[in-house]
Amino acid sequence: MIAIGSDHGGYELKERIANYLIKKGMTVEDFGCFSSETSVDYPDYGLAVAEAVAGGKYEFGIIVCGTGIGISIAANKVPGIRAALCTDCYMARMSREHNNANILALGGRVIGEGLALEIVETWLNAKFAGERHQIRLDKITGIEEKYLK
Repeated sequence: MIAIGSDHGGYELKERIANYLIKKGMTVEDFGCFSSETSVDYPDYGLAVAEAVAGGKYEFGIIVCGTGIGISIAANKVPGIRAALCTDCYMARMSREHNNANILALGGRVIGEGLALEIVETWLNAKFAGERHQIRLDKITGIEEKYLK
């Protein structure tokens, strides 16, 4: 299952991604927002998706705001979340293979639908390479634990 969310700036792209994933037979839960007509705050939606993924109910999340920057910053405040803002397929693949990213962040105002769907597909199909990369992730977890005390 995939958790998905956006602010008003990412709403249109979020809807297209959700429909694409549903057509592929995937289960998607939409955490909002549900319209582009009213300005909303991206931290609310980044947090909702990040908490859902960190809680273990969802393996992955996809978040979208105007640039992808703000919503990814918000999501990354949740311990255990590795939200990666990707603007091309190489970044998407590397974010999974090397960083084991569990949330993909996209910018609805900076990339088109075609590229976004390619990025989503690449990201979902990539697998964590483990080994030396796990050592680095353990260090990131150590940073989180240091500041959670």
